[in-house]
Amino acid sequence: MTAPGRELPDLDALLAGPVPATGPTESEGDPVTGEWTRTRGEGFVIAPLWVGRPLTGVYAPERNAAEEAAEAQLFDLVSGLDTRYGPHRQVAMHVPLFRKIAGDPMPALFQALCDEDLLGDLAVWGPVPTGRPDTPTRQLAVSLSQSDGDAPMILCAVVSDQPITELREDG
Repeated sequence: MTAPGRELPDLDALLAGPVPATGPTESEGDPVTGEWTRTRGEGFVIAPLWVGRPLTGVYAPERNAAEEAAEAQLFDLVSGLDTRYGPHRQVAMHVPLFRKIAGDPMPALFQALCDEDLLGDLAVWGPVPTGRPDTPTRQLAVSLSQSDGDAPMILCAVVSDQPITELREDG
């Protein structure tokens, strides 16, 4: 995983990297540790930028400090991306969460986010330049999530060939 402060260079690499044009959604893991390293699907890639330490047995005030540090890291990243690409827009994840709970279908990107328990609201920019002449722009999103109270905080990125738009509650 990336050390704090390395997110912008890693995002640049992710933006310029390959995004599958077709195919099923597949999660990848580190062959040694089994830790999730990325998910690829038709038109998108999701990758962790930073993973905090597990919070098992950690209580206030240490837990509060860990959560505040993760939120500050997200804030700093979003501020840097706002400076670079202009103001972001929020895409809420409550509708995908409700659809997951109900077993209702949803677009592959949101299904993949839910399957990885990446349920933090997305800060989205786009179109943003990739630095590639064959793929001049893509959509970019970041979020901070925690799958349960003892799990580590995860700062993740989404790169998509399609617009990332909020799902409507009415289907």
